Amino acid sequence: MDSEIKKLKTQVRALIIVCLVLFSGMTVTLFTVLNTKKGGAVLDVERINIREADGTIKLVLSNKTRQHPGRMLGKDADPREREAGLIFFNSDGDECGGLVYDNDKEHAGMVYSIDKYQDDQIMQLQYMEDTKTNKRKYGLQLWSYAKEDAFAQRQDRYKELTNSASQQLRDSAISILRDEGLLATERMFLGKNYKDEVGLFIHDSQGRPRIRIMVDKDNRTVLETIDTLGNIKNNKISQIE
Repeated sequence: MDSEIKKLKTQVRALIIVCLVLFSGMTVTLFTVLNTKKGGAVLDVERINIREADGTIKLVLSNKTRQHPGRMLGKDADPREREAGLIFFNSDGDECGGLVYDNDKEHAGMVYSIDKYQDDQIMQLQYMEDTKTNKRKYGLQLWSYAKEDAFAQRQDRYKELTNSASQQLRDSAISILRDEGLLATERMFLGKNYKDEVGLFIHDSQGRPRIRIMVDKDNRTVLETIDTLGNIKNNKISQIE
């Protein structure tokens, strides 16, 4: 009996030591995180994942190096370079939008995207600039997709394109993708374009310009309707007074 008691005491002491080690490690880790900057007021990290209680990812806040590649239909995208910012995920764990930004001596930009369910973006609030030429585009842009539930098919076709060495074949394949309704079609832009035109630009379901209401770079007001062949049917341009 004495030997059993002695053995039990030894096990209890070992368990206490393990608990103390674990507690000390957790304390040091917590202290380090909360005091990364003097005073503990700043959390200095490269990426933060926000998850539901069941582990479903909902939000990633990350720098460029560790940014999430994206996720759709329950599968992470192949590794790729993405800008720093926020990536949002829905309750299925699929990417559903985000806010990314960056700038350098050649380009600058910030984009807030809203994605169609199980597909790419259908709406963006965007700012884009060529910092060498000072050409800028900023405003609200909308897209539509002719074919529903086509994300997986589109991605497979894109992968085929990357294996083609011929630019002519790639251009032809992209044209086929567009004809099949697999690519996004620009439907509307409200804002300032690269031509220094500020206004409303509406396209039809085929991506063809149909209505333009704007003030052009010469400060003239322009109202145009355009037919499906690209001919301007009604045109009202006010001259500068």
